[in-house]
Amino acid sequence: MESSNMYRERILDHYRNPRRYGNLSPLTFSHTGENASCGDELTFDVRLADDSETIEEVAFRGDGCAISLASASMLAEQLSGMTVEEVRELDHEDALEKLGVEISPMRIDCAILAERVVQDGIDEHAPRDSWD
Repeated sequence: MESSNMYRERILDHYRNPRRYGNLSPLTFSHTGENASCGDELTFDVRLADDSETIEEVAFRGDGCAISLASASMLAEQLSGMTVEEVRELDHEDALEKLGVEISPMRIDCAILAERVVQDGIDEHAPRDSWD
């Protein structure tokens, strides 16, 4: 098992060298969200595959603390190949588990912002009713 120092180093690495950072073109949708309590803001660009159910590629950009940007970078790496239903099923524990360190209650919103932005974007772009 990795030590908490290794997880902290991984968080700092994703913060300093975010993966899939930038704009995506062409894209299926773009969605922005913010953490009003601390000012973090993230935008995720998502391209769905032709089946409209599978994420083909993502990119993100934004400003925020190390926790929110590292969480966004880690999520961006994970999303390609996932279905929209799999993304909808992600919960806060998934985001916290990826970070691998205990997050204080004040920082939980930072850690889950990326997940919330992508899920909200999917819900706006492809509401569940359209799949029935």
